[in-house]
Amino acid sequence: MRFEKLNENKIRITLTNQDLIKKNIDFHSFMANPIESQDLFLDMLDTAEKEIGFITKNYQIRIEALQVSNGDFILIITRSLPESKKYLEKKKLHIKRKNNNFKNTDALYCFECFDDFCEFSSFLNKNHIGIMGIAKNISLYEYKSKFYLSFSNINLTYNNLKQLFSSITEFAAYISYSDLVKRKLVENGVLIMKSNAIKTAIQHFG
Repeated sequence: MRFEKLNENKIRITLTNQDLIKKNIDFHSFMANPIESQDLFLDMLDTAEKEIGFITKNYQIRIEALQVSNGDFILIITRSLPESKKYLEKKKLHIKRKNNNFKNTDALYCFECFDDFCEFSSFLNKNHIGIMGIAKNISLYEYKSKFYLSFSNINLTYNNLKQLFSSITEFAAYISYSDLVKRKLVENGVLIMKSNAIKTAIQHFG
């Protein structure tokens, strides 16, 4: 089991097949019945606090899970302060299951900062999620201090398509795509990386 700090309020936990066997975890049963799995998550959070200093006491917790191509499972844990001024006495867990249907040949995602985009590219590289041939053009724009990753002419039959777009939601927000939005980026934004921005980022920052 590997713990990585993505930013101040987000960590990634990687569980290998060996980890699952050792802890006697049936992932599909676990996802179908998350209430019975809270003890396992709380144990992981306690370990994360000890190993990388990720404290979750008095925070609300969101946990997202996905399976990568090599059979490992990735858990992205995000903490946030509750809206109420009164701290919660108990950790609240929420499991988000991804069920993305990809029909559009163009897509646009917004990263809050350049570091988030670099972390996403590094994540793809570390987990061997291939991108070669996934889209005709992948460009990165900067607009009003945010970074927009644009996919054009996406290959909807690409094997790693679901993994790629499940992963990217951990680092960026999906933007409803339109020709108007794309034109605004082209005309008013700054083109940072063109043609294959993810490959370029992996080469320089991955």
